Amino acid sequence: MMRYIPNAEGDWGEMLRAIGFERLEDLINILPEPLRLKEALDLPLPLSEMELIQHLHALSEEKSQGRRMVSFLGAGAYDHFIPAVVDHVLRRSEFYTAYTPYQPEVSQGTLQAIFEYQTLICQLTGMEVANASVYDGASAVAEGVLMAHRLKGRGKSLLARAVHPESRIVTRTHTRPLGLELKEIAYTKEGATDLKALGAAVDEETAAVVLQQPNFFGCLEDLEQAAEIAHSRGSLLIVAVTEPLSLTLLQAPGLLGADIVVGEGQSFGNALNFGGPYVGFFASKESFLRAMPGRLVGETVDRQGRRGFVLAVSTREQHIRREKATSNICTNQALCALAVLVYLASMGKEGLKELARINLSKSEYAKKKLGSAARLRFSGATFNEFVLTLEGDPQLILPALRQRGIIGGLPMKRFYPEMGREILICVTEMVSREDIDKFTEILGTLSRGAR
Repeated sequence: MMRYIPNAEGDWGEMLRAIGFERLEDLINILPEPLRLKEALDLPLPLSEMELIQHLHALSEEKSQGRRMVSFLGAGAYDHFIPAVVDHVLRRSEFYTAYTPYQPEVSQGTLQAIFEYQTLICQLTGMEVANASVYDGASAVAEGVLMAHRLKGRGKSLLARAVHPESRIVTRTHTRPLGLELKEIAYTKEGATDLKALGAAVDEETAAVVLQQPNFFGCLEDLEQAAEIAHSRGSLLIVAVTEPLSLTLLQAPGLLGADIVVGEGQSFGNALNFGGPYVGFFASKESFLRAMPGRLVGETVDRQGRRGFVLAVSTREQHIRREKATSNICTNQALCALAVLVYLASMGKEGLKELARINLSKSEYAKKKLGSAARLRFSGATFNEFVLTLEGDPQLILPALRQRGIIGGLPMKRFYPEMGREILICVTEMVSREDIDKFTEILGTLSRGAR
C-alpha cells in the first residue's frame, strides 16, 4: 500500500456498501471493456522521501549545470536526512513563539513535548531521568563533570583523550574557575581508551571518569569495564554521546554501568546549520535528581483526574537562590528538543534501527574501499566514523578533493598533533555507494601523486 493513502480495505468496503456497490471494480463498469487497462501501469519503483528529494536536486543541478558536493565530515556534527514532518511541526506558531512554560494551564502542548522528549532520551540511554535539555553536547559534558563534583565532593575528574576535543575544552573552561583538576587518559592502538592507564589514574580523589561512545575516532569503548574501574574507587562513570543514532544498535550506556549519560542530539532532526543551535541531552540515575542541572517536566493529573504536565524540578538560578542553583542554564533549547522528539516519533524504533544499520554498513563498505587508497589508523570496531592515514599531507589533499566535489573529512592534526597525516571520515545515509567509489578513486590518484 502507498503510505499517503490512509484507507485500509475495511474502509473501502464500508464506503462501497454506503453507495450500494460490492466491489471496487463495479465503479468502473461505465467504461467500455476495450478501454479498460488490463495490465499494471509501467511505472518505476516508488522512491522514499529522501530519494525523491535527492532525485529532484540532481535534476535541478543538471539543468543549472551545478555540482553536488559530497561530504564525509562528521566529528560531532552529522549530515542525516530530516523528514519534512519535522519542519512542518516546528513551524507551528504555538511552538516557535512560546517562551518558558511557567503557566501550565496555557502551556500543555510545550510541556507534553518536553516530557515526551525526556522519556525518549531515557529509553535511548538506559537511564532513569532526563532533563529538558541543555545548550549542546559539549556543555552537557561539562555539566556532567560539575554534577559529579557536587555529588562526590571530590576535586579531580579523568577525561579520556578520545572524548571530543571541543567537549574537553569546554569542560576545562567550566571547571578551571572552581579549581577542579582534569587529567586526560591516553588511547591505544586500537583507538579505544587505555583502561590500564585509567585504572592506575583513578583514586579516592576522583569524582568522575568521562568516556565517549562511540569515541571521537569512531571506535567503540568497553564501558562495562570502565564502569567497574570507576566504581571500584567510588567514582562516577559519565558517558558522552555525539552520534546518538548509535544508541539504537549499541547496548544503552545505562545498562553497562554508566551513572550519567550526556550528549549531542543534533543527529535527530536538527540541521547542521553552521554549528548551531544544537541540543544537548542529559540523563542520570533518579537518585541524582536534585543535583541535575536545568529543569525537568513531570506528569500529573488535575482535580478531574485528567492527564497534565508541569515543571516538576527547576534547580537553576532563576527559580531558587543563586547559591543553591546547580547551573545558570537559562534556556532548554526547546525548539531543538522538539525537533528531536518529532524525528524520533516519525522514524519509530524499527526505522531508527534500520537507519543505524544503513550507516554502519555504508561505513564498513567505505573502510574496505578506502583502505586500498590509504591506511586505517586504528584496528578497533567502529560505528559510522573512522580515521585514515594518508600518503601525503591532508592540507594539500583535502583542498584537491574539494575541487573535485568531495569534502574529504577532518584533518586530525588540528586536535591531535601526533596525527599529522590522519583524517576523520564519516559516512551516513546521505552518502551513496557511488560517492564512496568516486572518493576512493580520486584519493588513490592523489595519494600516488604524493609518493
